Amino acid sequence: MYPGSCRDPISVPLPCAMPVHPSLAEPHCPRVLQSSKALGHGYLFLPGVAGVLVGHPFDTVKVRLQVQNTEKPQYRGTLHCFQSIVKQESVLGLYKGLGSPLMGLTFINALVFGVQGNTLRALGQDSPLNQFLAGAAAGAIQCVICCPMELAKTRLQLQDVGPARTYKGSLDCLVQIYRHEGLRGINRGMVSTLLRETPSFGVYFLTYDVLTRGMGCEPDDRLLVPKLLLAGGTSGITSWLSTYPMDVVKSRLQADGLQGAPRYRGILDCMRQSYQAEGWRVFTRGLASTLLRAFPVNAATFATVTVVLTYTRGEEAVQLDSEAVPGTSATPAGPALAQPSSL
Repeated sequence: MYPGSCRDPISVPLPCAMPVHPSLAEPHCPRVLQSSKALGHGYLFLPGVAGVLVGHPFDTVKVRLQVQNTEKPQYRGTLHCFQSIVKQESVLGLYKGLGSPLMGLTFINALVFGVQGNTLRALGQDSPLNQFLAGAAAGAIQCVICCPMELAKTRLQLQDVGPARTYKGSLDCLVQIYRHEGLRGINRGMVSTLLRETPSFGVYFLTYDVLTRGMGCEPDDRLLVPKLLLAGGTSGITSWLSTYPMDVVKSRLQADGLQGAPRYRGILDCMRQSYQAEGWRVFTRGLASTLLRAFPVNAATFATVTVVLTYTRGEEAVQLDSEAVPGTSATPAGPALAQPSSL
């Protein structure tokens, strides 16, 4: 969301954290725990970068469609928006604002990875409700970074090209906003981001947990990777569908005043004006490009992280067991699958 937004994944939310089985999350040997955490962050970062690179063009299209002027619409739909951006601004136009999500990726990974796992452990019992609550807590906390990051990304995606551009990059955008509007300007859209990310991340982790358990994902399953791809992609789509209308509101609030005088006084006023001008369909603007991005990006990220961490941690555990008993050799029975239940 991740998800890009993180969720995107992504945000994205873009998928920034990978839950794993309790037996791997809290090993008896401290060296395994420390090594696993270090590996986790490293392997979460690399798929996260790939996800941002693949998904950013779709996000640019989404934002353009969400905030375009309804009286004089510039784009007729997702495909026309893609074609227009490439024609007018080259392929690089699809990657406007890329630096912002890349810059915040490491911090968001660390927050989501830690908060989701610690919350699940604090709740004590691994249940669907606790999976949702742990994910929601992670989504809420990461808004501190996600909101300014998406503000800069949105402003850069919408600004004119060439000498007329207002911002030179993500940092320059945030600096200029701070100079003119202070901290309040940097956190523009924070409440709408919070209302989007909190339930979205809860749905995100819960859906993945339910699907992987329901499909019986096991390490020796020949269809393990396809199952993980399906679970990850479906989780991304479900999380976006659960809060997409709020994402439209968030984008409009963060883009408000960029070209002309501000129009909205807040979330409810934005929803009211948008509905009166365009009807309920306004809250689905850009949904097609979002879903086109959500499935492949989240599928690849979840599957990659799960498989890599599962077998890496399994090999580490076997190696450390062999070291613990001199003169003996451990016969690995195969690493346990890193199923989403606890960090």
